[in-house]
Amino acid sequence: MTEPPPPATAAAGSTATDTPRQEVPRGYIRGLFAVNFGVFLAATTPVAVTLAFKIEHISASPGEATTNLALVLAVGAIFGLVANPVAGRLSDRTTSKWGMRRPWILGGMVIGLAGLFVVGIATSVWVVLVAWCVVQAATNATMAAASATVPDQVPPSRFGSAAGIVGIATPVGVLAGFGIVNFLADDVLRFVVPALIATALTAWFVIDLKDRVLTEKPTQRFTLVQFLGSFVFNPVKHPDFAWTWLAQFLIMFGYGGIASYLPYYLTAEFGFDEQGATTTVLVINAVSTAMMMISSLVGGHLSDKLGKRRPFVAIAGVFIAVGLVSLALAPDVVTVVVSQAVIGVGAGLFFSVSLALATEVLPGTGEAAKDLGVLSAAASLPQSVAPAIAPAIIALGSATSLGGFTAYYLFGAVLALAAAGSIYRVKGVK
Repeated sequence: MTEPPPPATAAAGSTATDTPRQEVPRGYIRGLFAVNFGVFLAATTPVAVTLAFKIEHISASPGEATTNLALVLAVGAIFGLVANPVAGRLSDRTTSKWGMRRPWILGGMVIGLAGLFVVGIATSVWVVLVAWCVVQAATNATMAAASATVPDQVPPSRFGSAAGIVGIATPVGVLAGFGIVNFLADDVLRFVVPALIATALTAWFVIDLKDRVLTEKPTQRFTLVQFLGSFVFNPVKHPDFAWTWLAQFLIMFGYGGIASYLPYYLTAEFGFDEQGATTTVLVINAVSTAMMMISSLVGGHLSDKLGKRRPFVAIAGVFIAVGLVSLALAPDVVTVVVSQAVIGVGAGLFFSVSLALATEVLPGTGEAAKDLGVLSAAASLPQSVAPAIAPAIIALGSATSLGGFTAYYLFGAVLALAAAGSIYRVKGVK
């Protein structure tokens, strides 16, 4: 066990952004990769494939499964949306001798592990729903506190490189999840094995993290007004933050909000059975991940070198839109794979600069984790909105010559293009 972290030198209630570090602590970047890899391994693999098939197993028909999946994802994402900024704000106020962030990072993952176990053994959609809400709240708490360690530990000149590492960890974690579940037929193991790996990696990060410690309790109590304030900011006073929030929401809708229905798309449009769809999703994500890794590394490095963030977000939106259009009109599985590769390039560029851009436009309220949590809601909210409106868009598309899934993917493409344009409304960052 590592020694308790050193006390914070700033006043109680302050955040690490008040006294930024001049260099990155040894081993921090490696640990940041590990915790992000682990959380996405455990929490995103179900969203992308295993949760869809789990619900299909306990639903009466494919149509009912689609509706049930929408319900579970939508309600679960709301819990994640609430948990992220609240956990971030509470971590800003945490006076544990083990640091501000560490209790939330590890505690969230342990609770998430328990929730994923319940999802695996559930025989009722309602049990899955409740357990998935717990998973979303817990893992979002982990991510809120882990993200807050970036401005705590990394100087501004290295934000892009740190964001690039997170950008790589995201697809690699998802790909590893696909690889694991492809060799596991048991519902319980498909959820628990990735979660166990994630918990171990999170524990490693927490043990090695030289977290800040608040030596005095914040003088202001955490009131209901503050709780409600965890979800809002003043867009008029902080327009750059507002436009960054909107761009992230639109891109994540196009990228993340669409992904959950890929298994159903493959089975409905190309005739795959469950195993065939799972294997195909693995291949698709292997190709997409390779492209994401390359573009994320290149994007993060170039972003720091050029001192620019906006062009990378704009180009990312264009790539994702082109990939979604190609996916919507795909005549065969090869085109689906190529389309996902193009989307991967865009996603990698976006993830390589999104955290860096977010950190540079924070409102400066003295609550970095809370503000990052509000921005993270832009990534979480599409996971609620997209499944909620997906059945309506798919049904509407099915009544036209386009087809249901084609209409859904084209809708995502339009939003990704809107993100590419809206990012240039941010004036305080190049």
